[in-house]
Amino acid sequence: MAAVEHTPDYPPKTPPPPKRPISPPRPETSLAGTPRVRMQVRNRRAANWSLEAAPWSAKKACAHVLERLHEWGYREADAAAAGLTELLVRTAVADGGRRVSVHLADQNRQALIVALSHRPGLAAADTAVLPALTRLGAVSCGTDSADDGRRLWAVLDL
Repeated sequence: MAAVEHTPDYPPKTPPPPKRPISPPRPETSLAGTPRVRMQVRNRRAANWSLEAAPWSAKKACAHVLERLHEWGYREADAAAAGLTELLVRTAVADGGRRVSVHLADQNRQALIVALSHRPGLAAADTAVLPALTRLGAVSCGTDSADDGRRLWAVLDL
């Protein structure tokens, strides 16, 4: 008798699939515990506007600021407020971000005007900006960089 090849009546045993390595735990994605750097104005009237970072933004910001100052009863310092707002916003637009926000607050017949560039990682403003703000009538002015962009600010007597 010839040797008959034996075929098994069950399939051959296949190796088990490779085990996936244990993955590390997922990072916490909740924003609840993450502090965000923000500018806060408290205990005074305040307003803010977000504008596209475009050449026309400075004029539009001036119109917003003057309108709000007039609503609050301040009309004496229109030229100084417009000049300061225009310079602050033009400087923030030059940072190259996508938007610029303008913040206005008043207290004790003084106005705080702030322009925020929303472009993080920038160095302090050039040295010509602060003296120019002072020449335009700012009692106090400054600039700083934070995680949310560069802030330029000026205080004006009303």
